[in-house]
Amino acid sequence: MAQQQRAEETRTHILQAGVECFAQNGYDATGVAEICQRAGVTKGGFYHHFPSKQALFLALFEQWLTILDEQLAAFHAEAENVPDGLREMAGMIGQVFEVASGQLPMFLDFWSKAAHDPDVWKEIIAPYRRYQTFFAQMIQEGIDEGTLRPVDPKTAAQTLVSLAVGLLLQGTLDPDGADWAQVTKESIDIYLEGITKQDLKKPGS
Repeated sequence: MAQQQRAEETRTHILQAGVECFAQNGYDATGVAEICQRAGVTKGGFYHHFPSKQALFLALFEQWLTILDEQLAAFHAEAENVPDGLREMAGMIGQVFEVASGQLPMFLDFWSKAAHDPDVWKEIIAPYRRYQTFFAQMIQEGIDEGTLRPVDPKTAAQTLVSLAVGLLLQGTLDPDGADWAQVTKESIDIYLEGITKQDLKKPGS
């Protein structure tokens, strides 16, 4: 048990060191030796947990997405209806900006390299498509429950994901350009204005 705990602690140290090194220097300029030095582990310890720098980066990416997935699922489960659920999800954008702050450049750096590797690109694009499916199912639920108009769920989901990605990109690249949390909430209200049934729209809409 103690050995397993030490292994988990070592992996955690490597992940944290990876975040710090990638965020500070970018993906391409960061080496395994630098990560090991910051984590206080040997290269053997690093490769015991991660077969490559690329594998470490993908683990960090998945770790970030797992937190986001859990929050989205919680809002979905607790909301009285789909429009309310989407508004609640928009309210968490401040947390997303906080997590992404300082990390988006390293993701963009990695994505530019991954575009030339089909296998890695599949892993990068998979979450994007997963969110499209998640929101398409959610929008279909809204149609079935009678809160949303009978729109095409796939197209509506693609539009929603594009809106979210665009706002995240703007907010991270230009953090002082606006109150991005408020912009996100208002953007979702505008989006919902187009797909919510007339008799169920928020007062004043």
